[in-house]
Amino acid sequence: MNSEIHRRILDNGIVVLAAENPAADIIAARIFLRAGSRCVPANLAGLSHLLAAVLTKGTKHLSSQEIAERVESVGARLSADASSDYFLLSLKTVSADFAEMLELAGQLLRSPTFPETEVELERRIAMQAIRSQLEQPFAIAFEQLREVMYKDHPYAFSTLGTEATVSQVSRADIQNYHQTYFRPDNVVISIVGRIQVSEAIALVTKVFGDWQAPATPLPTLSVTAMAKRHTIDISTKPRLTVTPQETQQSVVMLGYLTPEVNHPDYAAMKLLSTYLGNGLSSRLFVELREKRGLAYDVSALYPTRIDSSQFVVYMGTAPENSQIALEGLQSEVERLTKAPLSEEELETSKNKMLGQYALGKQTNSQIAQILGWYEILGLGIEFDKQFQTDIAAVSADFAQEAACRYFTEPYISLVGPAAAVNQLVVTA
Repeated sequence: MNSEIHRRILDNGIVVLAAENPAADIIAARIFLRAGSRCVPANLAGLSHLLAAVLTKGTKHLSSQEIAERVESVGARLSADASSDYFLLSLKTVSADFAEMLELAGQLLRSPTFPETEVELERRIAMQAIRSQLEQPFAIAFEQLREVMYKDHPYAFSTLGTEATVSQVSRADIQNYHQTYFRPDNVVISIVGRIQVSEAIALVTKVFGDWQAPATPLPTLSVTAMAKRHTIDISTKPRLTVTPQETQQSVVMLGYLTPEVNHPDYAAMKLLSTYLGNGLSSRLFVELREKRGLAYDVSALYPTRIDSSQFVVYMGTAPENSQIALEGLQSEVERLTKAPLSEEELETSKNKMLGQYALGKQTNSQIAQILGWYEILGLGIEFDKQFQTDIAAVSADFAQEAACRYFTEPYISLVGPAAAVNQLVVTA
């Protein structure tokens, strides 16, 4: 997209990002709040997810059914979601209905009623989702890896929470969370589509301009403050965690604590993640699945986070191959610390990553998402170009230096038949 992006801060603190893209008669909006599960205490994990589920279930003037009918009658899309680092209300509609849908979104954000019956219904649905995850080896392995890596930090918990924590979340807790974080000086609204920038800003001002922030300050959630509240020691002694489960495959997972998004090593770690585990041409797929036939599924991930992230490599394999899989994954990660990538490997990874990045910004919804996301993370809209520049600038030597800084002894998480994982406990 080549349209100019405009940034405006309203008198009440709302940040508006707007870009006109008349290619299609569609307008997408993303309303971000600096909240998410990182703002939730451990004993109430899952609260932000539950709030997202009930946010669209009633306002002071509309019932759940009336809200659904308004959205569906014009073929629009409206949904709420909670991630680790933010809360999000997403909107997509044809341009003729955008003003009406934005007004509805304003009601949902400012005056939700959280009906008790809806809270209980969504609680039961969340409980079912949590129980379903407990039957999935990958979900179990990732959960126990996250818990041991992050300890008391909010990242230790799934956004869904646990059965124990979700059962404790009350309607009053949801209301308190809403009153604390849903305020104009904590909001970023990005709008992209067939709408003039001046009109977009005028609509936001009309719907949200009279929304005033309370006198109480927002809770401090900067990285520095979080580090004081939830110390994450990169040098913490990694641990092996095991869950025996009689499944047809074992899941072997290695984790390394790695930098947050605003760290100078971020681009290099993203590139290494792409090289190791992104797609059918990635190093892990070729070496461990294609050549050695070890993996049903193998990949790597490095989430973008405000606080310290985690670099994870994992494999689903036959139980009898669990030990070899563990050694194979660890060997491939350690290889990055021993020798730099070749020029061909480096350029291939850069081209793959930048190509996929460009493809992820094709629609109005994708553009609105990435603009608002970067703003809410504190990076600003200029990070879109900066990230691409940083990726292109990563050298093989710098990538190796970054690997040496973080790929030391891994945290290890194993799930699989007892005979296989117990053997690993002895030999790992």
